[in-house]
Amino acid sequence: MTADESAIRAVFAQQAVDWNRGDLDAFATGYKNSPDILFIGSTISRGYAGMLERYRTVFSTREKMGTLTYSDVEVQTLDERFATATGKFHLERTAAGGGDAGGSYMLVFEKTPKGWKIIRDVTIPSPKQ
Repeated sequence: MTADESAIRAVFAQQAVDWNRGDLDAFATGYKNSPDILFIGSTISRGYAGMLERYRTVFSTREKMGTLTYSDVEVQTLDERFATATGKFHLERTAAGGGDAGGSYMLVFEKTPKGWKIIRDVTIPSPKQ
């Protein structure tokens, strides 16, 4: 495993720790703080501030946040500045918190002076059973 791959995997590990202690601000630092970052899901949106506000609205309680785990993470460095990561995420939640949720993602990371940061996030939720 390269140093860059290890650093990107460390972003996931830290995000899970931050999420699972209910700290959305810390979780969001895995993303580049820029109005240009792009999110593709059921809608397309841009920007760090909007992303953080959406997370605060959708995951307004610890019960709604649940416990986050990542699996099947694959990292591919594209060059010295960019890399992609794919995998699955799972939120274990109570029924009152919305029930379990999960899906797949494809992220583009940029190596910045503050470390590897997510600049593109394509997330596909798993269908409800």
